Amino acid sequence: MLEIQLNSFVRRIARANELKALIKASGAKLTRKGRSRNWQLQGDWPQFALIIELAETQNEPSWLWVITQLKSVKPKASTSELIEIVRKNPTITLTQLIAKTDCTLLEGRQALDSLAFD
Repeated sequence: MLEIQLNSFVRRIARANELKALIKASGAKLTRKGRSRNWQLQGDWPQFALIIELAETQNEPSWLWVITQLKSVKPKASTSELIEIVRKNPTITLTQLIAKTDCTLLEGRQALDSLAFD
């Protein structure tokens, strides 16, 4: 379960009720911390990915802050996951692998080289 602190959530974004409904529809949990202006978003990465996808389609500039916060907690792919991606798509380039998984240059090269030398 991933958690994100959204300080001054309602004050920073326009159309807050629409975004709250979008978050609720994804299955993630948005709660207010006590009586403060701060909010906490809890959920799994697939839920966060759905929120990002739906929020980007709304073209609301104030929601970019929330989208950036969500993208910052994206889990990194492990070496074994990178190797599996390369195994499924042997023609993938290093640039495509980095774009798809947000891995580093070194991690991407290691995954490609491990299959090339096996």
